[in-house]
Amino acid sequence: MTAKTSSTNTMHIGELADRTGLSLRTIRHYDDVGLLPATARTDGGFRVFSEDDFERLMVIKQMKPLGFSLEEMAEILALLAAPDVTAPERSATLAGFLEGCAPAGKDGAEPGSGRRVHSKA
Repeated sequence: MTAKTSSTNTMHIGELADRTGLSLRTIRHYDDVGLLPATARTDGGFRVFSEDDFERLMVIKQMKPLGFSLEEMAEILALLAAPDVTAPERSATLAGFLEGCAPAGKDGAEPGSGRRVHSKA
């Protein structure tokens, strides 16, 4: 598959990095762990991303400083993308998920306060 950049609503990783402010390494890592798989690859093996990928990456970027793990982000993104779930069902499920794993702030607030407590083992 050969892809062009923005003129066909796709972009290469460099353009995606420029638009999001994330590093190439971070985007590649998200691709490698399955959090942001590239829409396609060119014949030369270069990653090609879509506008949907850009939007997904912006959600990831907003979740990261909140302390969500990659696994938690994947669960939330899967829920948001589920085509067979109605908006009210999605909202209720997401609210329940977030209540159970809301990230801790710098103050390490206790359970029940809507923040995760990071244990030190």
